[in-house]
Amino acid sequence: MEISLYVNGELHRLEVEPNTLLLNLLRDRLGLTGAKYGCGIGECGACTVLLDGEAVLACMTLAVDCDGRRVETVEGLSQGEELHPIQRAYLEEAAVQCGFCTPGFILTTKALLSENPHPSEEEIRAYLKGNLCRCTGYVSIVKAVQRAAQELS
Repeated sequence: MEISLYVNGELHRLEVEPNTLLLNLLRDRLGLTGAKYGCGIGECGACTVLLDGEAVLACMTLAVDCDGRRVETVEGLSQGEELHPIQRAYLEEAAVQCGFCTPGFILTTKALLSENPHPSEEEIRAYLKGNLCRCTGYVSIVKAVQRAAQELS
């Protein structure tokens, strides 16, 4: 099947099999390796990307369902060498250790802050519950979201 989708603002026309996952399309065909293959069953959030601004699990999303839509990956956030305020907040709050889960957390944070620019700690924790981190614990991640919310408001 031929699909057209915008990835990080750039139009791509691609032939895909009906069962091609968005995650595999991004990583294998477009070379965008920020979204990670973690669990493969939608439990860890490492593959999170934004689809028309909404956080989705790329390991559970068929590429054909993205036809005509906009996908944003972590690679699309920075402007050259200038990090997005959310990325900067994660670094400044030491919310990054091994980094495997970080792209998913960052994109989930972006979706959260677009819906709720001033979330409470409880709202942050509830929104991020689908993203797992085995290194940092969640205190620094919550602080990074709070810092990003302040910077973006």
